[in-house]
Amino acid sequence: MAKKDILLAIEKKREELIRIVRVSGLNSPPAIKHSQELDHLLNVYNEFPAQTTETTSSCS
Repeated sequence: MAKKDILLAIEKKREELIRIVRVSGLNSPPAIKHSQELDHLLNVYNEFPAQTTETTSSCS
């Protein structure tokens, strides 16, 4: 998955989470599930610079 695709997925998941929280509440099971999925996407996104650095370092 490309970094750009992850950013789009993050924005979509964030919008879904906001909608669910408005309807179901912050501590509802669907809100918690979407929050965890958003956390996962953010973690994947944050790993990208480390992967790029490792790739460039190993080529030296």
